[in-house]
Amino acid sequence: MLHTLLTCVCVFPLPIRNQVVEMFDHAYQNYMDHAYPADELMPLTCRGRVRGLEPSRGDIDDALGKAKVLTERVLSDVRLDNDIVVSVFETNIRVLGGLLGGHSMAVMLKEGGQHMQWYQDELLHMAKDLGLRLLPAFNTSSGLPYPRVNLKHGVRGPETRTGTETDTCTACAGTIILEFAALSRFTGDPVFEAHARRAMDFLWEKRQRNSNLVGTTINIHSGEWVRRDSGVGAGIDSYYEYLLKAYILLGDDLFLQRFNIHYASIMKYISQPPLLLDVHIHKPLLPARTWMDSLLAFFPGLQVLKGDIRPAIETHEMLYQVTKKHNFLPEAFTTDFRVHWAQHPLRPEFAESTYFLYKATGDPYYLEAGRTILDNLNRFARVPCGFAAMKDVRTGSHEDRMDSFFLAEMFKYLFLLFADSEDLPFDVEDYVFTTEAHLLPLSLSTAPHASSIPSNRTEELDDSNFDWTCPNTRLLFPDPAFPRNLREPIRKHTVLLVPLYHETFLCPNSANKGVLSVLTLKKKKKPSLLFSPLLSHSGSQAVSAVAAEDGVRFMQEMMELSSQQQKEQLPPRAIQIVSHPFFGRVVLTAGPAQFGTDLSKSSTGVRGFVTVAEPYSGCTEITNAEYVQGHIALLQRGQCMFAEKARHVQKAGAIGGIVIDDNEGSSSDTAPLFQMAGDGRNTDDVTLPLLFLFHKEGNILLEALKEYREVEVLLSDKARDRGVTLCPHTPPRFVPLVSR
Repeated sequence: MLHTLLTCVCVFPLPIRNQVVEMFDHAYQNYMDHAYPADELMPLTCRGRVRGLEPSRGDIDDALGKAKVLTERVLSDVRLDNDIVVSVFETNIRVLGGLLGGHSMAVMLKEGGQHMQWYQDELLHMAKDLGLRLLPAFNTSSGLPYPRVNLKHGVRGPETRTGTETDTCTACAGTIILEFAALSRFTGDPVFEAHARRAMDFLWEKRQRNSNLVGTTINIHSGEWVRRDSGVGAGIDSYYEYLLKAYILLGDDLFLQRFNIHYASIMKYISQPPLLLDVHIHKPLLPARTWMDSLLAFFPGLQVLKGDIRPAIETHEMLYQVTKKHNFLPEAFTTDFRVHWAQHPLRPEFAESTYFLYKATGDPYYLEAGRTILDNLNRFARVPCGFAAMKDVRTGSHEDRMDSFFLAEMFKYLFLLFADSEDLPFDVEDYVFTTEAHLLPLSLSTAPHASSIPSNRTEELDDSNFDWTCPNTRLLFPDPAFPRNLREPIRKHTVLLVPLYHETFLCPNSANKGVLSVLTLKKKKKPSLLFSPLLSHSGSQAVSAVAAEDGVRFMQEMMELSSQQQKEQLPPRAIQIVSHPFFGRVVLTAGPAQFGTDLSKSSTGVRGFVTVAEPYSGCTEITNAEYVQGHIALLQRGQCMFAEKARHVQKAGAIGGIVIDDNEGSSSDTAPLFQMAGDGRNTDDVTLPLLFLFHKEGNILLEALKEYREVEVLLSDKARDRGVTLCPHTPPRFVPLVSR
């Protein structure tokens, strides 16, 4: 749909819109050139990811089918009767949503009289075929769908690799209604919407009645909550999104009432501006974890649709500060902005919320945020064959993946952010975005067959649940400085954040009762700000003065422990291959050493050609010192201490060292990085940087050396800009690769 939308626009007076289109074309054309008709592009190896031919990635591959859905070729190239097990959730939002969005755009263009005059609802026919193949998943006593279905055989037990699951996520079961309702109303067949409504009704009935929150995972047969943690991120996110958008698309007040009841509880228990923290549904005052995941970045955009602008601005600003700190949102990050999970698969949720906030406020600050997203994609994720997901935002290393949601959502929201209404061939206000950013027309609420859809109404409407819904932001906030005034405190506070150990609040220790109010604790005569609404109790709430004093001491000890842990836990480092033909596009995640040069304090890092040390273990005096001198020595792990290796190559004149794991098959994908410790002696004499690579990453470097002979790398705390040819160094004499 986006490609059609972009090609219909002939003039882009602002360069930024041209840049968005160019980036989309770069990603899309590389998919067509190197991957079609595979499901996804693998941008590092410039080939398609075909399910069954590439190593399995577990549940991630359930989002794949056997071919990518495209514009005109879909009619001739795509088959749906494949003997393959797919995720009901992912297939619904990606494939069914894509077909329905394509159909709605084709109808819009055809009615315009200039394009798609040949179109005869072919995409809609395919959508119904797919919908019928998904329906067997809903054959459960609860109405909640099985998480997976076989497109050819349905749900028939182990022989079809389906029907054995007992659990599904709340979002998986609750993110069906838009696509299924649209399919029913486009085709006049009520069966799809009826099934989606039944699943939504069941989730609503199973909410925790005291907190009005839902858990993350539910048993599809019994309706018991398997995971009782609740938030607005992974596992639940789009359930809340679809409640509000079902009201917008279908005009049924029941969905709005349910959303507003949930939303009130979210704002009471989960929202702690600017943070959004998971809680337990039965004890919602207790936090369930100390970190947030990147999927919650959609929530400020949903709050804009709700009309609750203030917390949307505050949470978005917090997310923007995380983005500026790490270039992208890590998959998960702590309340003090440290990385919890370092991956970033090019998720579009932050761009989505940026778009909605700009449309709500008109504040050019959000154009600046959009430009930051664009620049970071080009600087850190762009590769010759597309855009590559980030394996580690701290080092800038890549994964060989470019998910379909990146094409479906990221560029669409960015283009619309910078586009004017006259640049579009239709009025975007006439459509609602699905969670995958496919567009469905609001006219479906008055579809001829809409009245035949069963309402499944289970509760009476309460007028008090409809206050402050979709207000006009220009009337609420006439002061153009309002967004800025909300952002400034967030920006200042986030700089002062320190780690929050929520687990300490759960201890049944009376000493904790009454010390959580201390906002400033003295630590080496320097105040530390604890920015958390959890620290809200007062000293008077302690059971005794002694308990309060003990509690203060306890919190001080936790602060000391936090400070000590931060000093000990050095972040990973980056080894970036900068010579031809890599030019910085290959970045390897490396472990640091607790001795030697601290690369985080070097603005340039250490750059040099690599040479294999002899002996490879580095445990005795280096015999090829004439080649090691002035270069970065490659060493094998084992036989002696890391510090001893460092001393030997330093004595030989090396400017750095890289230790490669001798455990074949080890990888930073599956094993946590560790820091190389010293040998019990004073290591102040080691002045060069020493980094550690697991076997998989080290083999990449060795293979490059074998093929290109002259390989130059940059050792640093974080990868530098890619694709920029830096002034080349004088290459060394050829040194044959020493094998052991």
